[in-house]
Amino acid sequence: MITTLATLLVFQTIGEGLSYALSLPVPGPVIGMIMLFIYLLIKKDAAHKLAPTSLAMLKHFSLLFVPAGVGIMVHAQRVAAEWLPITMALVVSAVVSIVVTAAVVRRLQK
Repeated sequence: MITTLATLLVFQTIGEGLSYALSLPVPGPVIGMIMLFIYLLIKKDAAHKLAPTSLAMLKHFSLLFVPAGVGIMVHAQRVAAEWLPITMALVVSAVVSIVVTAAVVRRLQK
């Protein structure tokens, strides 16, 4: 378990370092995730070693939404006052995400 957590943190840290050092517009964890993906493609047996701990972590993934829920409750008055821009931002971002995902999937299927 410690090896898996260390592996994940090393890739995230390297991604953060690259993002900061090169002033990239991409967040460090995204760069780290891409690097981890490439690592898993190159080293086939690494996925089997990372899987048990990663799956155990995913079972508790919902706990990460607790702070966001608390933030919404704390700022309920502001959310109520600005519900229209928030709703529009959510709808537009969801539509853009669906369109981009569909375009990427369609392109990758060719």
